[in-house]
Amino acid sequence: MVLVLVIGDFHIPHRTYDLPSKFKKLLVPGKIQQILCTGNVCDRETYDYLRTVAADVHVVRGDYDESPAFPLSITVTHSPIRIGVIHGHQCIPTGDLDSLNAIARQMDVDVLISGHTHTFQAIDHDGRFFVNPGSATGAWSGSFNGDPTPSFALMDIQGPVVVTYVYQLIEGEVRVEKIEYRKDADTLNAKEREATGPRSTVMPQSIPSASATQQSVW
Repeated sequence: MVLVLVIGDFHIPHRTYDLPSKFKKLLVPGKIQQILCTGNVCDRETYDYLRTVAADVHVVRGDYDESPAFPLSITVTHSPIRIGVIHGHQCIPTGDLDSLNAIARQMDVDVLISGHTHTFQAIDHDGRFFVNPGSATGAWSGSFNGDPTPSFALMDIQGPVVVTYVYQLIEGEVRVEKIEYRKDADTLNAKEREATGPRSTVMPQSIPSASATQQSVW
């Protein structure tokens, strides 16, 4: 089992001042093995905070990141799952599933993680899994009417199965849902999967335990 934190779009300190305290209480060291960040970290302090949560931190460059050390995309493998990470501003129109699918095919990945929209999304499409963790701070996106919901995701990777837990701060309370993706689900009819969508159930407000190289920035 590999537990991966998927998080991004902090926009600290430009649009907000900190990660919600209820999220910080959940993101304690020793449980998460790897962090995949969709970018817009924006300051050194936020990056250093991520490194206190897990030693293995991978960040892609968002449209508000100034560090040239962050790449525009990364690919990681947790066999047999290949995961690609982009910020998402490369996708036109923003968040368009067909455009994301084209990027996933180009990167040759099973799971594509992207951000930029500041809205959580997890979709099983065309045999691939598309995850957007939203904005961890609920920062204004520049185009969204209203305040985005703070959110992040945890991916529990067990062989060909990726169990994704989404954590959202709604009305001051952390709400958690579970979404499951299976690679090559023995041709569980692709059209049927798209029609029914991923399974989602309410889960307890906790983070599964896991045991605990490094991207150089700044």
